[in-house]
Amino acid sequence: MDEKLIYDWNTANGGTPITNRRVLLNDESLRDGLQSPSVRDPSIEEKIEILHLMNEVGIDSLDLGLPGAGPRARADVERLAREIVQGKLTISANCAARTIEADITPIAEVVQRTGLEIEAATFIGSSPIRRYTEEWTVDHLVRTTERAVRYAVNLGLPVMYVTEDTTRADPETVKLLYSTAIRCGARAICVCDTVGHATPAGVRSLIHFVIDEVVKPGGATVRVDWHGHSDRGLAIPNCLAAVEAGADQIHGCALGIGERVGNASMDQLLVNLKLMGIIHQDLSKLKLYCQAVSRATRVPIPVNYPVFGADAFRTATGVHAAAVIKAFRKKDEPLANSVYSGVPAHLFGLEQVIEIGPMSGKSNIIYWLERHGMSPSEPLVDAIYTLAKQANHVLSDSEIRAVIRPS
Repeated sequence: MDEKLIYDWNTANGGTPITNRRVLLNDESLRDGLQSPSVRDPSIEEKIEILHLMNEVGIDSLDLGLPGAGPRARADVERLAREIVQGKLTISANCAARTIEADITPIAEVVQRTGLEIEAATFIGSSPIRRYTEEWTVDHLVRTTERAVRYAVNLGLPVMYVTEDTTRADPETVKLLYSTAIRCGARAICVCDTVGHATPAGVRSLIHFVIDEVVKPGGATVRVDWHGHSDRGLAIPNCLAAVEAGADQIHGCALGIGERVGNASMDQLLVNLKLMGIIHQDLSKLKLYCQAVSRATRVPIPVNYPVFGADAFRTATGVHAAAVIKAFRKKDEPLANSVYSGVPAHLFGLEQVIEIGPMSGKSNIIYWLERHGMSPSEPLVDAIYTLAKQANHVLSDSEIRAVIRPS
């Protein structure tokens, strides 16, 4: 397809990509994603399948779980860690931990038993509303941070220091906590929109503040992560704003699963970064990743879910279908996948589907018959057209074939 056929306002008037840096992706599906009260905790076999699919679509790292949560969580974390080592997977690993020794010690034990380097993602609340509710002082948070980060570092663990509810925390506390963690040896800090409070403008302001007031003055090489939730429906725009502002790694979950309305959707993030030219890996197995998580957690994929919902590349509307069909007849798959779609299906191992329903024209019927190896005779087309116009739904294959057989 000739690229000149699309005028791209996203990059018009001197617009440039939001970043030229490499963006890392951390998958929280098997930890934070499982905090939804509606999900089923997958079996270890299902988790291993999902782990391999994460690796195949080029996700950089994943949260293996919180081994301090109990025997099953600890066993699953260790089994996943062994799978990474034995399968020689390229994906990196981290584990969640509260800022207490009882949560950090099991991570070090898994490292010792498996030989896999695992980053300790130690988290603590930071916002004034959380501090007031818990009756925490800032001094308490600082002391807890110092103790936990130093303990993890002394055990040989790389540390990602995570402040919960960062998007509602005051700048003085944000600066103090991150600076303390870095001084004690943390090599990464994670900015969190724990309750989905932020807007893209707020994300940019916060990430800029953390980089300019904490990271740059300290002089150390520190990775900045962004972790966001979707309570206001802004999770993906917020992730892109974080990338634009300079965040190095973005967190997400398959299908946006997670507590309340969920985390940023990892699959939607991958799609957008691919279309923006920021990542370049093969994403033809991304639908398999979504389907595996859907099966394992018992979270259905809505029919209108972006890219991977059943209706994403399916149309029965006459005008839309006619344009797609004309593009197909030009023997130009990218054209067919772009004329009525902002997401080219072939980039994700998918294809356009033309169906027949009450809003269809005869071109839908002719195309459907040809695709199924049948001659589109005028009487047959008219018979199917009459049935479609009388229906209140898209016709199933069996309904169409019932018209074809008597003919």
